[in-house]
Amino acid sequence: MRAQLPLAPLYPIFISLSGIRCLVVGLGQVGQRKLSGLLACNPASVLVLDPAGPATESAPEAAELLRDPRVHFERRACETADLNGCGLVFAATGSAAENSRIAALCAVAGILCNSASNPDEGCFQVPAVARSTPLAAALSTGGASPALARRWKGELERWLEPRSRMATLMGRLRPLVLALGHDTGQNTGLFRKLAESPLQQWLEEHDHENCTRYLQAALPPALHANIAELLHDLP
Repeated sequence: MRAQLPLAPLYPIFISLSGIRCLVVGLGQVGQRKLSGLLACNPASVLVLDPAGPATESAPEAAELLRDPRVHFERRACETADLNGCGLVFAATGSAAENSRIAALCAVAGILCNSASNPDEGCFQVPAVARSTPLAAALSTGGASPALARRWKGELERWLEPRSRMATLMGRLRPLVLALGHDTGQNTGLFRKLAESPLQQWLEEHDHENCTRYLQAALPPALHANIAELLHDLP
């Protein structure tokens, strides 16, 4: 038997759904998870299709999702015309054949599609995403083990949590530094210096005294008045 050649590596990307129209076909547990994840990222709209509607045991959860003003639900199968104007499609029905049909339609139309029953038929997989605002880390096992991806997602969330303070600080500081109008090289040097500094450790320890002292030494004098605000109420 010939060894199967490895699939090409997946291209990782974080995509903005602002202004994007999405389609979810299937309102079972998988479809509800896909819909919930989409709504958390603020798409322009989501068309949800399912001939049978949600199962009785998950009806309350589905009803809550469908009350979102961005969602339009129709109790019917997916038609080719439903793909018009869509940027992202989830084929999440309980039928592998139906998911394959939808994925094939998306392939012809050049639309990004995820197939719940056979990821290889779509063009993208949904990774496990660990979040600790403003940080997000996506993890994929390439389909080898979703169970491991879920386990490691929890480990990533615990790893990200203390680092979110540093990311929040840098997010607050960056526009202030850029507004000073210094040259790019100078700004880059400052950002790298801060990223490699002990600030992250001090923030994890809630040691604002050392943070304040370091920032006073590292930042241009014009930003010294902003230091207290920069450190205020970090997560």
